[in-house]
Amino acid sequence: MTGANGAGADRRFHRGRDPVTHDHHTRAVLAILLSALSFALVGTMVKLSGSLPVYEKALIRSLVSLAVTGAVAFRHRDNPFRANPRIPALIVRGAFGTGAMMLYFYAIGHLTLADATLLNKLSPFFVIVFAVAFLKEKLPRYIVPSLVIAFVGAALVIKPQLDFRAVPAIAGLISAICSGAAYAIVRSLKGKEPPYRVVFYFALVAVAVTVPPTLFRYVCPTLEQLGYLIAAGVFATVGQFSLTYGYHQSPASKLSIYNYAHVIFALVIGLVFWSEVPDWLSLVGGGLIIAAAIHHHLRALRDRGTPPPT
Repeated sequence: MTGANGAGADRRFHRGRDPVTHDHHTRAVLAILLSALSFALVGTMVKLSGSLPVYEKALIRSLVSLAVTGAVAFRHRDNPFRANPRIPALIVRGAFGTGAMMLYFYAIGHLTLADATLLNKLSPFFVIVFAVAFLKEKLPRYIVPSLVIAFVGAALVIKPQLDFRAVPAIAGLISAICSGAAYAIVRSLKGKEPPYRVVFYFALVAVAVTVPPTLFRYVCPTLEQLGYLIAAGVFATVGQFSLTYGYHQSPASKLSIYNYAHVIFALVIGLVFWSEVPDWLSLVGGGLIIAAAIHHHLRALRDRGTPPPT
């Protein structure tokens, strides 16, 4: 679940005592690729954790993120609970993020890892839709073909059917919608909230939402399942912070396309671990989604007068 938390960066990102300027494209690309691999491994760990209820998977994963971001806040001597007029927005963002995470985990359990990841990667297009609808951003004409192509690709992955077989794919699509709404809220908080506080509230809301059903219908995980889910939390945290670091190193317009390496990593992992091979409709649909992302990326760079990165 994944994308815009680092986009509202200051011009300098401090690593220890040494300030690092944002203009290091190669370093930024490596950070984004690490983030993509980390999020692919989140899906892998969740799938390996087996048949535990989705809410328990989300709870354990979120507890790890909450502990890490709480420690970061403590290191910065920041009380995340202090009075803040943006707390309602952080909570709403957390609610959308929690919904996206649980639906994505459900989709992972019933689809190939590649298909679930492809549907989740529609979220940047929904960010555009929500930003236009609620943040009053303008919709450049060149985005419309990208949106159409992406949604045609999604239809091929989902393969609409009038029975329950389509439910996991629809859950994956709704997960992308929720992620888009969450990232649009993050965009509205650009420059106003540090990334660790945004992630802290996401994890806090997720824990608050998943504790009641876990207490009501607790299923005791095996040590192996618990280990997988703790690893999912660790990989999610690594992915989030490397994503944030990358966006501090180079402009977001030059980096967004590299997030789609997540799909390639998920395809390879699914093939290696579960011998998953998406059917030809999913492959064509995935190709359309990635093509739409590349088209949008290149046109956005041209619109800004920025040469494509080399």
